[in-house]
Amino acid sequence: MLFITNRFPKQSIRSRAGRKFDFDLDNNASSNSIFFCEKTDDQAYREIGSIEFLTRLKLAPQRQLLFYIHGFSNLPEDILRAVEEFQTLCDEKKADEVLVVPLIWPCDNDFGVVKDYWDDQKSADSSAYSFARILEKFVHWRNSEKYNPQADPCLKRINVLAHSMGNRVLRETLAAWNRYDLADGVPLIFRNTFLVAADIVNESLQPGNRGEHICHASRNVIVYYASDDLALRASKASNLRNKIASRRLGHTGPEDMQLAPANVYAVDCDDVNNLYDNPKGHTYFRSGIVAGKPGLVFEHIFEALLSGRVFPDEEFRRTTIIRE
Repeated sequence: MLFITNRFPKQSIRSRAGRKFDFDLDNNASSNSIFFCEKTDDQAYREIGSIEFLTRLKLAPQRQLLFYIHGFSNLPEDILRAVEEFQTLCDEKKADEVLVVPLIWPCDNDFGVVKDYWDDQKSADSSAYSFARILEKFVHWRNSEKYNPQADPCLKRINVLAHSMGNRVLRETLAAWNRYDLADGVPLIFRNTFLVAADIVNESLQPGNRGEHICHASRNVIVYYASDDLALRASKASNLRNKIASRRLGHTGPEDMQLAPANVYAVDCDDVNNLYDNPKGHTYFRSGIVAGKPGLVFEHIFEALLSGRVFPDEEFRRTTIIRE
C-alpha cells in the first residue's frame, strides 16, 4: 500500500528513497517534510520518494485515485487497516476502479479523548503547510514534460475523502496552498470530495468562509452527516472548553443549503450511522451492519465515484436521506 505522511520517522528527517521508515509514535509534531512511502509488511514501511510514488500512481491499473485523510486519535496502523477495509470494499464492487491512498498526519498518543482532541487539532492545522507542498509537487509533476509528457498524460481521476478532523486538514491545506503558492485561486483538481462526519463548523463551505476553497477545488462536494454522531461530542466538549461555540458540519450538514455553492450536496446518515458503528456512529462510511459487507453510505460514495454525479437521474437535487 502506498501512503504519504508528515509524521516524523525514527530515522533522520532527511528524505532518502529506498530506506526503512519507522513512525516515531511519541512525536506528534507536524514535520515540514513530507515522505512518500509504501507499506511492505505488517508494521514495515519503506520510503520511495515522490517521483517513484507519482509514477506508480500513474501506472496503477485503477482508473481513479481516492486520497483518504483520516480523523483524530488515529495511529498509523489503525489508519492503514481502515484503508485496507475500504480498498477491499472497492475492489469487490469493481476491480481496478479505485486505488485508495492515505495521507497520514500526526495524531497524539496520549490518554484521554478531549486532551487528544485539542492536541490533534493543533497538528491538523500545522499539517496544512506540509500537505500543501504535496499539491505543489503534484502540479509540477503533472506539468513536467519529462515525467508526464503530453504524448503520455496521466488520465486518472482524482478524488478525496476526508473523515472527521481530516476535514480540518483538507480545509487548512487548501487555504495555505491558495495563500502561499497560487496567484489565481485554487484550481479544479478533484472530481469528488467526500466530507464524512466533518469536524469543521457547519457554515465552512459558504463563500467567504475558511472552507470555500474545497468547493473551488472540486466538481462535487458531498457532505455526509448524522446528528447522533457521538464521537463529534468530543469536538463539542473541547471547543466549548476553549470558548468556541459552533455546530459541526458532520452533525447538521451545511448550515444553509441556499448559501452553500451549487456543487455542494448533503446526505443525512442519521438512520444508519449507529447501525454501522455502534455506539459511536462515526465511521459509518465503510462496512455496513455486517463487517466486510458494504453499507449504504459506502454504496452512495462508490456510485458517485463511478458516475461523477451525486444524483445522476435528478439533475437539480442536492439532498437525500439514507435508510436501510
